[in-house]
Formats: sequence, structure tokens, C-alpha cells
Amino acid sequence: MDTATLLYILAVILVIAGIFAILRKQILWGVVLIVVGLLVGPGGVSVFT
Repeated sequence: MDTATLLYILAVILVIAGIFAILRKQILWGVVLIVVGLLVGPGGVSVFT
């Protein structure tokens, strides 16, 4: 696997974890996870490029 694939998988995991955090009433933590997931993913502004 290349780096883009790993970043995409990491981003998906972060966003899903953020959604579950929001469902558990941890709004701030959920929003932070979703934003970080979107920044890390290849579709967003990647932190590593």
C-alpha cells in the first residue's frame, strides 16, 4: 500500500470515531476527530504534503 491509501484509511477511521463520539454526547471531541480526519485524507488538505 502506498501513503495515500494509508492516509485515506486513517481519515475514514478518524471520521467514524468522530461520529461515534458525537453520538455519545462528546461533541467537541467528535468535531475535532472529524476535522482532523478531513485534513488528513487525500481529498482534503493533507498535513504531510
